[in-house]
Parts: sequence; C-alpha cells; structure tokens
Amino acid sequence: MKLSYRFALDILFVVAGAFLAVTAMSFTAPVAGWVAFGVSTGLAMAALAAAVFARRTGQRIGHAVIGLVALWSLVAALVFSGTVLTWLVFADAIALGVAAIADLTAHEIAEENVVHRLEVTHPERVAA
Repeated sequence: MKLSYRFALDILFVVAGAFLAVTAMSFTAPVAGWVAFGVSTGLAMAALAAAVFARRTGQRIGHAVIGLVALWSLVAALVFSGTVLTWLVFADAIALGVAAIADLTAHEIAEENVVHRLEVTHPERVAA
C-alpha cells in the first residue's frame, strides 16, 4: 500500500496548525508572529506547489485553499502586533487545521467510494 502525497501533506498541515495554535498561546506576540511567519511561508509554498502540480481538480482546490490561508497568516504576522497578532496567529492556525481536515476528509471520501464500489460490486451475480 502506498501513502499518497495528498494525505501526507494534509497531515503536515494539521500538525503545523496545532503547532501554531500552541505557539500563539505559549509565547509573546512578537515571537509567535515570527514563528507564524516562518511556518506559514513554508506551508504556503508547499500547498501552492501541490496545487500547481496536482492532477485532479479536487486536489487543486483543497491545496489552493490551504495555501491561501497560510498566505493570509504570513501577511497577518507581518502587519499586526500585540494582542491582535496573538489572536490572529491562533485563529489562522485553527483555520489552517480545519482546511486541512476538510481536504483530508474529501480525499478519504473519494477513496472510500472507489474502494466500496470495488468491494461491493459483483458483476457475475448481477448477470445471473
């Protein structure tokens, strides 16, 4: 069995969102902002590259949305400061995790549908 890169990236995005949520509540606003800037830069590049090289439209849309959330987090980390920055980093981390879980769910539903059809459909029984 082969692990798909979409699944691996979505898990990476969920873990990064959890990391940023903890960072936002654990460190001071400037530290959380710079950590969010660095992590969001990497995530935005990974998500947008995955969206460009994806073969299916669903993959493109899911990773493009995650890339846009990470891009907004990157911009917010540079523009805002103080308490607003802390809560924006936290909210962006939650949004990143939710978008990644939504993309992961869409992937699993599509894969489960294919597996279910392969396992349940018996052409020899239908013809009889």
